[in-house]
Amino acid sequence: MTYPAPAKLNLMLRVTGRRADGYHLLQTVFRFIDIGDALRIAAREDGVIARVNDVAGVSADEDLTLRAARLLQQRSGTRPGADIALDKRLPLGGGLGGGSSDAATTLIALNRLWGVNWPRARLQELALELGADVPVFVFGESAEGRGVGERLRPLELPPAWYLVLVPPVRVSTARIFQDPDLIRDSNPIKIPPFSVGSGRNDLEPVVCRHYPEVARHLAWLRQFGIALMTGSGACVFAEFSTEADARAVLKRLPPPMRGIVARGLDRHPLWQLGV
Repeated sequence: MTYPAPAKLNLMLRVTGRRADGYHLLQTVFRFIDIGDALRIAAREDGVIARVNDVAGVSADEDLTLRAARLLQQRSGTRPGADIALDKRLPLGGGLGGGSSDAATTLIALNRLWGVNWPRARLQELALELGADVPVFVFGESAEGRGVGERLRPLELPPAWYLVLVPPVRVSTARIFQDPDLIRDSNPIKIPPFSVGSGRNDLEPVVCRHYPEVARHLAWLRQFGIALMTGSGACVFAEFSTEADARAVLKRLPPPMRGIVARGLDRHPLWQLGV
């Protein structure tokens, strides 16, 4: 079967502190959009977990889908294995959560295929061991995130369309969080209410300094309204009330800039699996 792994946008991201172990404390708003990667997953009886295709830029050692499958297999004590094929459509280092989403989709699918049937909350705890963004994809709803992003609360957001621009750079998240100029003491805001107009991304100034292409794409998009960077970049986006409005701006995009129009989702496409 083929399972979707949707992208996410951070409609707001504030760095509110830092833990003793070095991890940064955040307040963010997550929203899924209807673009993403896709995984083909089949259970196998011999216990072997294997990726059955090559993925440009992602070695098997770095592949979060394999790590997720092996972690669930180990912790649940299940005997079956899996063949995993990853159709990588989202840009690497883009801030759209591609690797995290791939890992979460793997957990959700194998939780069902292997008959583990863990509840959502338990699967989220396992997801956190794979990365701070993985739990929200298991959580499966638009959400406010706190802590390192794992403390999640569902959030109602109005229907919206997004134009997402993809600068031709791969941002190093570690490099951004290690920068001494990063804001680390932002005050949280009260949510709800929330609108993209009240959002900001504390990582954005540091990313723009290190990666001028991100700054250039933001400057172009801000001709048409509020534009923000998602996650630690590189992708930037603007929100529109209709698909037609988003596509009208996309048509004005100068080459070689690349953009994608996407619809905001209230829930993960695999929500119906009922983990």
